Amino acid sequence: MTRRSCAIYATGIVCAHLLILGIALLVAQVFQTMIQERIKKEITLAENSRVLEGWINPPPPVYMQYFFFNVTNPDEFLAGKEKPKVTQIGPYTYREYRPRENVTFLENGTKIFATNPKSFVFLRNMSSGDPEVDRVITVNIPFIAVMNELNSYSFFLRSAVSMWMGSMGIEVFMNRTVHEVLWGFKDPLLSKLHAMRPEVDEHFGLMYNKNGTHEGEFVFHTGEKNYMDYGKIDTWNGISQMNWWSSNQSNMINGTDGSVFHTFLSRKELLYIFAADLCRSIHLAYVADKEVKGIPAFRFAPPSDVLAPPDENPSNAGFCVPAGDCLGKGVLKVSVCRQGAPIVVSFPHFYQADKRYINAIDGMNPNEEEHETYLDINPTTGVPIRACKRAQLNVILKRVSGFPKTKFLNETIFPIMYVNETATIDDESAAQMRTLLLIVTVMSNFPVIIVGLGAILLVVLIFLVCRNRQRKTTKDETAYTQVSNQAEDSPENRTNQPLRNGSYIAMSPVEAQKC
Repeated sequence: MTRRSCAIYATGIVCAHLLILGIALLVAQVFQTMIQERIKKEITLAENSRVLEGWINPPPPVYMQYFFFNVTNPDEFLAGKEKPKVTQIGPYTYREYRPRENVTFLENGTKIFATNPKSFVFLRNMSSGDPEVDRVITVNIPFIAVMNELNSYSFFLRSAVSMWMGSMGIEVFMNRTVHEVLWGFKDPLLSKLHAMRPEVDEHFGLMYNKNGTHEGEFVFHTGEKNYMDYGKIDTWNGISQMNWWSSNQSNMINGTDGSVFHTFLSRKELLYIFAADLCRSIHLAYVADKEVKGIPAFRFAPPSDVLAPPDENPSNAGFCVPAGDCLGKGVLKVSVCRQGAPIVVSFPHFYQADKRYINAIDGMNPNEEEHETYLDINPTTGVPIRACKRAQLNVILKRVSGFPKTKFLNETIFPIMYVNETATIDDESAAQMRTLLLIVTVMSNFPVIIVGLGAILLVVLIFLVCRNRQRKTTKDETAYTQVSNQAEDSPENRTNQPLRNGSYIAMSPVEAQKC
């Protein structure tokens, strides 16, 4: 066997093995399954897992931006002459630090206990003004809270309290610095009430006592038993179900806290997040494929039915408290879990809300780009690459008999401020993520690489076989004849003349001689 023949046979054998092996691995999905199981095992909150440290001390910086609505015509509005006009001021940006503390493993490492205190540091270079200097005219929420509390009392008591508050100069709207409204001030009305009822705090602020405090005690599933439970909340403040909504479904604590999700997400699934500040769980649906710092991601966002009324989404009937007392689309009354003023939450500028709420306030301009809440999550690891949580705080203003200052008011959901909480993966973590995903991609596609190499060798094999056959054909058909200069002799002359060397020389196929 010649050297060329040996090369052809060797190429054919290797090609066949690669194609058979690659196709078998591809059909059986051995490498894909192996990689998936490895990732599911690695990405948990187990004691020695690689992601635990990042879960306890998240590296991406989190920014909290506050925007306030400054009322420009409070007197005209209270007189019933104009609808309220507001202008947006801000942002006032704070760096948010949110490490997890008191981390304790429970039930053989299948669950983990933690608190999540949040602290805020003002960032002047990322803000449009100074919160300690800038002033805002907004609804006097302590006044509304007291008025709302007295709504069930007699008309004479309400009238007496109204005159008493009027004598102290307490109005429906207040003029305070942004810092006071946000982080707290000593309110004159609450101070009077505190003197009579010590349990009433004399300070008020939208974020009062929330700098350095946590939203409750959480127990999470680590994902050790089932990777689909990774990061899901088991209990919050010792309860697995709330009790202030009017249905069991609405009282359920579903999903994670939004910081992690299970691996290998699907575009078809709904993601659930429990938002303690909203006192409920919400779901997010797939919107589009995105890319953040070279990392592929699925964008999930709350669909319009999250805050839809029961006639559009019957499962939301439980959020009407008392049962049947429902607001319109795009707003949720949360005063049932936050004692005091009739607080209502929505998306900023009443995005996705009923038009009547938008049209009731001059200055509302909802749009998706600035006011949508979304999460960009890498589907392989379940890690949020970019997050943007946006929520607006509103208060219900309405006429209450006994309080003459409200006599021209129609029920209005009045915007106070909204927050824009954002986080994007840092560059170092992004580089690590890209490397991990590259390794996963190469390993998952290893059978395809094997099939590809086999296909290349098949092309080489075909070329070698064709080339070899062509050479044999050429050799078989080759002949060379030297013809004399003289005319061809007649048969008679040929028989009479002796053969001479050189007269006729011909090459014809003969058997190969052995050397």
